[in-house]
Amino acid sequence: MEYNDQPNQPQPEPKPDKENKRKWLVPLLSGIIIGGILVLLINPDFLHRENAEQISPAAEDETNENTSDSGGLEDQPLQVDVSTQLTDIIEQVTPAVVGITNIQQNVSWGAGADGIEAGTGSGVIYKVEDDETYIVTNHHVIENADAVEVIMHDETHLEAELIGSDLFTDLAVLKMESRNEDKAIEIGTSESLKVGEPAIAIGNPLGAYLSSTVTQGVISGMERTIPMDFNFDGQPDWQAEVIQTDAAINPGNSGGALINLYGQLIGINSMKINEEAVEGIGFAIPIDSAIPVIQELEENGEVVRPYLGVEIYSIEELPQYEWRNTLQLPVEVEGGVYVWSVENLSPADKAGMEQYDVIVALDGVPVHNTIDLRKILYEDKEVGDSVTVDYYRDGELNQAEIELEVQ
Repeated sequence: MEYNDQPNQPQPEPKPDKENKRKWLVPLLSGIIIGGILVLLINPDFLHRENAEQISPAAEDETNENTSDSGGLEDQPLQVDVSTQLTDIIEQVTPAVVGITNIQQNVSWGAGADGIEAGTGSGVIYKVEDDETYIVTNHHVIENADAVEVIMHDETHLEAELIGSDLFTDLAVLKMESRNEDKAIEIGTSESLKVGEPAIAIGNPLGAYLSSTVTQGVISGMERTIPMDFNFDGQPDWQAEVIQTDAAINPGNSGGALINLYGQLIGINSMKINEEAVEGIGFAIPIDSAIPVIQELEENGEVVRPYLGVEIYSIEELPQYEWRNTLQLPVEVEGGVYVWSVENLSPADKAGMEQYDVIVALDGVPVHNTIDLRKILYEDKEVGDSVTVDYYRDGELNQAEIELEVQ
């Protein structure tokens, strides 16, 4: 054996087998790298699945058990539990909200009378008692109806009897035979409502084909007063006190339920402001003011109110020169109602009131227009009460004591 212990002498050249190894080693490493990249591109979940197997073998076993019978997760639809307290409440309340169809007779010349659908709305089952189901709705929903049809939540059509309705509160009560599945809504209170509190409206907007529509919003305002013009003469005849909400209330929602988050009835949906520039302003009759009217309609078929027996108009409708010339009012008078006619043998007639008398106060409470007078009579007085009427005649202030009778 010979040793090369001469460091300055040239080393021997590499052997041919080492050169061959270098030639195939580089392509091999390149192939492995490229192959790995292709695997990740084709199946990006490869690493995630591998990590999951290392981290949670129990999950792998459970997955294998679940997929062994169904052929894999990709064959199963995604199932998400969206049930909440709100959806549960709506599911419970919805059967108590029904559709109402106003049917009127269509009499043609030379033909018989056929019932036609004159309008639709909604109603709320508020009581089931003695095999009878009671429903509250709006007066304007059933106005002038010859027959009323109720459409239940299961699309069953039933005929109902109109017990009574009231123009001023826009409420009406229906009655029909009970079914086993009829369920009344829970009555809440509107007195404790706060602005900003959630509110849900349920009804049948645009007819029965959109039955049980649910819209959600908030209580936008309390004790709103909305002028009502019943005879369409351009002058308000009454002021409705309502709850304002931004929960969508559309035609057909009238008479439906406004509920709170506990599923309790807090109002009867009644109207909305329908203007192009207005959105999200709807109104409901507070349940606290509706209940006494509903009970009276059940018992009497109408709301019994006291009356004076005079046809009156607000003097604000007249030009100022009529105040001074025709009515001969002093300059200090700023409002009131003038008597256009007096009903024969009415309380006002018995007290000696005449045409062109101008009423300015009842029991010392100022009266500026017809709404003020009706509010005092209908909300503060009862049949049989006496009221002191302050009125002007020929420029002189007079008083009359009038005993109120049934309207």
